Amino acid sequence: MDVLNNVLYGFQVALQPINLLYCFMGTLVGTLVGVLPGLGPPAAIALLLPTTFHTNPVSATIMLAGIYYGAMYGGSTTSILVNIPGEAAAVVTCLDGHKMALQGRAGPALGIAAFGSFIAGTFGVIALTLLGPLLSGVALKFGPPEYFSLMIVGITVLTYLSSGSMIKALISATAGLVLGGVGMDAISGKYRFTGGLQILADGVGLVPMVMGLFGIAEVLQNLEKEFKREVVKAEFKRLLPSAKDWRDAIGAILRGTGLGFFMGLIPGGGAIVASFASYAIEKKISKHPEQFGHGAIQGVAAPEAANNSAASGNFIPLLTLGIPCNAVMAILLGALMIHGLQPGPLLMTKAPDVFWGTIVSMYLGNAMLLVLNLPLIGLWVKVLKVPYFLLYPLILLFCVIGAYSIANNAGDVVLMLIFGVVGYLMRRFQYDAAPLVLAAVLGPMLEEAFRQSLMLSQGEFSIFVSRPISVGFLIVAALLFIIPVITQRKKLAALKE
Repeated sequence: MDVLNNVLYGFQVALQPINLLYCFMGTLVGTLVGVLPGLGPPAAIALLLPTTFHTNPVSATIMLAGIYYGAMYGGSTTSILVNIPGEAAAVVTCLDGHKMALQGRAGPALGIAAFGSFIAGTFGVIALTLLGPLLSGVALKFGPPEYFSLMIVGITVLTYLSSGSMIKALISATAGLVLGGVGMDAISGKYRFTGGLQILADGVGLVPMVMGLFGIAEVLQNLEKEFKREVVKAEFKRLLPSAKDWRDAIGAILRGTGLGFFMGLIPGGGAIVASFASYAIEKKISKHPEQFGHGAIQGVAAPEAANNSAASGNFIPLLTLGIPCNAVMAILLGALMIHGLQPGPLLMTKAPDVFWGTIVSMYLGNAMLLVLNLPLIGLWVKVLKVPYFLLYPLILLFCVIGAYSIANNAGDVVLMLIFGVVGYLMRRFQYDAAPLVLAAVLGPMLEEAFRQSLMLSQGEFSIFVSRPISVGFLIVAALLFIIPVITQRKKLAALKE
């Protein structure tokens, strides 16, 4: 009954005209971000974060969340029509989606992607509604030692699942922790790591950092690439999948939905890992695996369902525990903190309008996305033809305006450009930026929880291993360090033999 009352309250919040408008704007921008290759959700949310500073926290969170799960919808359009994934999680959709388009079945491919995304997204939000309060209740038992250990696990898991070398991911996370310590020490009042620069007195700004690492770096990296866009010319009038298409795809949609939501709960790859895993499972259990890669509709339905369900699952650790599980959630965590909110077990009681309004807006957003994706495909095809020599300067201009508008300070623009170069170099040398952002956001909270724990124990470090939940998290973190070492040694031993 409490859940029902909370959902009804969420509808009261989400159905307010201003929140409906922001939900529509977020889903529309998210779809556009998904359609345009080379501009992912982290970059888009980083670019639009400054525009939310003068809005209320509910509307801001609803819009930013809409951008994220909206991009999961839009990414399939370019994968199917152009064979270029608009979003990283849509890479797998290219394999069979584009083959279907070349066979004259672009309509059913786009249709099953949209309906599969809608079913998975709706299931994910329902699960979020039911599981959110349960996890918040458990998290209320957490004290400073448990939070410290949980944050260690969050950073460790993200580095473990990060693309590329785990050593490089740990280096990125360490750099993020250092950046999180820049500015005034909350206890001593002394300035740390500022180098005498006034702009760093309040710490490294999250907005210039993420706009540089994801927005500017994305543009710089894409300038090196040559996108050959040959949009498939197909008839889009018959977008509804046939009865046979539904029979072939419904199992894949349901399996992808369940797997995706579970993967979304795990800090790390989330939607990307879920889409690859769901495709691999469908191919493994299929009676005709040879059809995969040649236009199998299951190869479109499963990954699209998985990445949208995972996007909903990503919000559970953020809203209930205050732990972001990927770069997008880290940026959303920072956005909530900028608005004076602390995601975690107390968010439901201190800001129920934000918690339940955001969750219910995702119900409405999924319906909006179904409407946006099918009738507006012709428009998205035209957007795909916008030349990049016009698009990228506009993105750079928006970055500069956004960074400057935070505090009307040119120093923030300089900081953003520095992080843009750093982000570009990190990509060139295959260092993942996600652990850096996550560690920079969690760093101050990690330090505060560490100090509070030592104050409670009068300086005894044993407090971290004397409490069952805390020591459990630390064991998980230790295992995540040990497992790659053991795996690597086995590989080396096998090569020697």
